[in-house]
Amino acid sequence: MLKPREFTQNEYEFVSIDDMVPSDHLLRKIDKYIDFSFIIEKVRPYYSEEKGRPSDPLILFKMMFIGYLYGIRSERKLEQEIRMNMA
Repeated sequence: MLKPREFTQNEYEFVSIDDMVPSDHLLRKIDKYIDFSFIIEKVRPYYSEEKGRPSDPLILFKMMFIGYLYGIRSERKLEQEIRMNMA
């Protein structure tokens, strides 16, 4: 009789995103040549130091930049794409 096999994973593999993304990838080039640190100072007046832990404005800006760059207009679609393609 054919029984379903019980699957257990006994091995772990650690991978580096740096090893998986080509060195000539467009987003690597953008990250290398554009310093986005000015964003933090631009938005500082709009963030409270005492209240909560807001999302990192630099990450949010980069996400929106990627959406613009790749023509993704929906923020929900953008989130899905970024989760799938963590370059």
